[in-house]
Amino acid sequence: MTQTLDPADPARPDPPRPGPTRPDPTRPDPGRPDPGRPDPGRPGTAPRAAAPVLPAAPVSVPVPASSWQRMRLWGIAHAVDDLYQGLVPATVPYFVLDRHYGYVAASGLTLAATLGSSIPQPFIGIAVDRLRVGWLAGAGVGIAGIGLGLSGLVPSYAAVWCLILLSGLGVAMFHPAAGRAAREAVGDSTAAMSVFAAGGSVGFFLAPVLATPALIAWGVGATVLFVPPAVLMAFVLLRHRRRQDPAAAGAGARTGRDRWRPFAVLTCVEVVRSMAFFGLNTFIELYWIRQLHASRGLAGAALTCFLAGGVAGTLLGGRIADRIGMVRTVQLGGALALPMLAGLLLMPGARLPLVFAVLTGVALNLPFAVLVKLGQDYLPTRPGTAAGVTLGLAVSVGGLIAPLLGLVADAQGPRGVLVVLCAVPPVALLLGLFLPEPRPEPAAW
Repeated sequence: MTQTLDPADPARPDPPRPGPTRPDPTRPDPGRPDPGRPDPGRPGTAPRAAAPVLPAAPVSVPVPASSWQRMRLWGIAHAVDDLYQGLVPATVPYFVLDRHYGYVAASGLTLAATLGSSIPQPFIGIAVDRLRVGWLAGAGVGIAGIGLGLSGLVPSYAAVWCLILLSGLGVAMFHPAAGRAAREAVGDSTAAMSVFAAGGSVGFFLAPVLATPALIAWGVGATVLFVPPAVLMAFVLLRHRRRQDPAAAGAGARTGRDRWRPFAVLTCVEVVRSMAFFGLNTFIELYWIRQLHASRGLAGAALTCFLAGGVAGTLLGGRIADRIGMVRTVQLGGALALPMLAGLLLMPGARLPLVFAVLTGVALNLPFAVLVKLGQDYLPTRPGTAAGVTLGLAVSVGGLIAPLLGLVADAQGPRGVLVVLCAVPPVALLLGLFLPEPRPEPAAW
């Protein structure tokens, strides 16, 4: 049975009355001022100190590598390789003294080195571009050093001639492969490329400095002392190539259209430049001794100044080209070479012309690295071939002109040779006017 409660019954309990609600501490009360917020109506209130802001984590920005950092391996390798090219003229006089070779036989040794290093280079460059045989750079340094190092140990002239020819072939193997690898490493930086080119000048410069004391002390057998640097550098380059292979496998080839006509003009510029360089390299000491009546020591200092200026000019030319352009740098070298050479001829005494020996070396080598890189820009799909021509064939052809300058020296003396060489810079400048600036091409090395 259900009981019904009467609303008027006093025994019925009263319903709960609504009481004051407890404030929720998590919800702000609009009627209560926030002690951490400034109140314009209450003087003396200060804002609550803001929470400290933690500094952002430092972001590491990669610092671009310098020209030396990018090119030190290939610059040193180029110096070691061209050391053996410079050792040939340094050792030939000692073959004459120790083995009693005649002048014809001595010139035959120089011819063997020139043939081995010049003629094969364009063909090796083609192989480098088509087959990607990067190991040729390390193998070439090793063959160059071993061939020349053993030449002083074998008794017969035929064996000496063949070993020097083999050494020249090693030099030829190095330049195209190393030139291609150096261009891949530097990209479009002419300053960095100048480090690679200057390495060759340093090696050629150091050859007589290192070889002469050893040859005086131990004779031509001292050539064996120069084998270890070649073997060590060959090991370093071959190891470097093995490490680079995985990264190089994904790299694309440089694209663009090859421009053979400007490249032919550039080759002529390099031939003319090397004619002046090798001519001065051959006759500058004789000019100091016979024309200026200086001592042999001062004549050697003149050659040192000229070669040191060549190294400086190679490095300086790369930096100038990055600022004013490669073609203008080539033209600048041709324009400066004539007044520097004229100053060398016109300055009185035997010491003041030393300054112009340095400046002449700078002016003649100002376009050297630029011509190497510019040749690769004209032949973007054949950087090995371009390096083989500009670093090898064109330079060697210029050296082959030296015997003709010898005929001038027989008739007019060393000064007559330097006067004839004054006609070379204007020819280089004229040819440089026909060089176009390289076209920007999409590249992915």
